[in-house]
Amino acid sequence: MVERKNVKKNSNSPFRKFFESIPSTLKSLGPGLITGASDDDPSGIATYSQAGAKFGLGMLWMALYLLPMIIVIQEMCARIGLLSGNGLAALIKNKYSIRIVYPISSLLIIANTINIGADIGAMSASIKILFPQIPLVVTSLLFSGIIIASEIMIPYDKYVTVLKYLVLSLFAYVITAIIVGGNAEEIFLATIVPHISFTSEFAVMFVAVIGTTISPYLLFWQTSEEAEEDVAKHKIREIGRGRPNVTRKEIKLMKRDIWTGLFFSLFIMWSIIITSAGSLYTNGVNNIQSADEAALALEPLVKTFPHAGQIAKVIFALGIIGTGLLAIPVLAASSAFAVSDTFGWKEGLEKKFRQAKSFYLIIIASTLVGVFITFSNLNPIQALILAAVINAVVTVPILFLVMRIANDKKILKDKTNSRYSNIVGWATFAIMSIAVVIMAFSLGNVL
Repeated sequence: MVERKNVKKNSNSPFRKFFESIPSTLKSLGPGLITGASDDDPSGIATYSQAGAKFGLGMLWMALYLLPMIIVIQEMCARIGLLSGNGLAALIKNKYSIRIVYPISSLLIIANTINIGADIGAMSASIKILFPQIPLVVTSLLFSGIIIASEIMIPYDKYVTVLKYLVLSLFAYVITAIIVGGNAEEIFLATIVPHISFTSEFAVMFVAVIGTTISPYLLFWQTSEEAEEDVAKHKIREIGRGRPNVTRKEIKLMKRDIWTGLFFSLFIMWSIIITSAGSLYTNGVNNIQSADEAALALEPLVKTFPHAGQIAKVIFALGIIGTGLLAIPVLAASSAFAVSDTFGWKEGLEKKFRQAKSFYLIIIASTLVGVFITFSNLNPIQALILAAVINAVVTVPILFLVMRIANDKKILKDKTNSRYSNIVGWATFAIMSIAVVIMAFSLGNVL
């Protein structure tokens, strides 16, 4: 009798309930989790690695301070899409004018296309460090073909399910961060105490870190994907057609989704900076020029194994390829959502090609133009950092419009921004604006 009672008691234990809730919790997570995973794209990996190599732990604090900023911004976009059943560009057009949407969409497409090119270039470079005999042209065309075919032929939710396993390779940075370690007190202080260096190099890297973390494509993606969730749940017929009836529970789940995905994203950022600081910066590698040098950051993970350098390169390549295959479709789709919203075309990744031809043609065109960018002589690692800087510049005007829409009672009724969201949102806009201006002046003085 005692044993049976213990069994019954254990079956209702908090630990068992927690583990039993994991599958349902993961199933409930959607666009927010994908946003977090795609935020650590090749551009993010390169930028965070460069920050750690160049400044050691000097930029580690940015992971902590950017976390509430990106959570608030992405939650606004998610709430806008979920409650309106519309994409961001369509809402901007309706609230203001199509003349406002044209330059915004154009800036987004330019930033996304450069980002796609840089990401494909990094994926090709990561293959080249493993198989030097394969030309970059071949791998670039191969990756673009796989991505285009996957987006057209495979439902995105199934495509993402496969890629999540590749994205798990990013946890190699978490393990390496533990291995290279360092002084725990120093890491803790670097995490919570901001450090600022008044140099042009720091200004550029500061903007690049913000730009690769709070990217414009994520704002458009999050809004449209939440609206597409409404379509999937049959709350509206199509994106932009009808107003969904959203419950408080669904809003709560959306917020949990955002929190989970972005905490994961910024935790990986924090780990990459520690890893690069402990393995590159301390060994005098202060400026990453190639994929080979970026892969050196992971060598402490496998230093006791034979051919440690090659194993580190394989892990690095898997991370770049996995995040690239996940992020590039998000980049191309956000451009397609923006243009489709602007012109009122049918849109959605759950639609077949014949149902939304214009939407998918934009995805194809964005990806192919990005491939041609990889054929330039621009260093892949430097191209990724440049893409991050461009993202920051483009985000500023888009963020201003997001703040205005998130406070519009005609669109969101009683679900407009809270005081906290407004404070954090406008502070983020101000910080990004000032940072971009300082960077511009810093570069001007250098030139």
